[in-house]
Amino acid sequence: MNFIDNGIILDARAHGETHAIVDIFTSENGRWAGLVYGGQGRRMGALLQPGNEVKVDWKGRGEDSLGHFSLEMAHARAGEMMNDRLSLAGLSAACALALACLPEREAHKPSYDAMAVLFDNLDHLEVWPALMARWELGLLAELGFGLTLDRCAATGVRDNLVYVSPRSACAVSAEAGEPYKDKLLPLPAFLRDGASKTSLSDALDGLDTTGHFIETRILHLADKQLPEARLRVVELLKATLD
Repeated sequence: MNFIDNGIILDARAHGETHAIVDIFTSENGRWAGLVYGGQGRRMGALLQPGNEVKVDWKGRGEDSLGHFSLEMAHARAGEMMNDRLSLAGLSAACALALACLPEREAHKPSYDAMAVLFDNLDHLEVWPALMARWELGLLAELGFGLTLDRCAATGVRDNLVYVSPRSACAVSAEAGEPYKDKLLPLPAFLRDGASKTSLSDALDGLDTTGHFIETRILHLADKQLPEARLRVVELLKATLD
């Protein structure tokens, strides 16, 4: 069995003295792990940095075998971000989250395409934090944990929705949520309306909300927490507001 695809490096770990096992988020085949011969060498080490886009050729004896990758660099994103701490943090956070959340060998092309758009905009700080929150929102939906953000869970109204219930994952209006606002999560307008202008503060509110549901609905099922890289990027973004 084999396939040829495009992919994003998520992680590489040593295997034996010279090789590496690499996790790649592929466009058509989902998250896929495989062996890279010589993966610990200098040349391959530069290619296997998280965030790099690669052309993938996987070969294995069967669907259940580890198999091995032949890889060719398509876009050296990790190297481009080395001089921008925030952009590199965003790249690392998205890769770590995809690695933690995506099931193996299950295609999730919408999430792959949205991740590529996020990476294309990592040099625009005014844009990418909101794109990350939207990507996480889509990831939740693809994995079966979508949020209901078009109407109030308490009253059914569709206007002035400013909160999300952490219990029901549904929107709550300002009026219905006022008595419980300290227990509710923020719902910035851009998560409901992609055309809305978004401040960094709004984007951080969105990341707080999507991060909560990713942790409680997906990662806790596997006894995991949000990856350190995901926590770190929020800390760095908040620091820019001070």
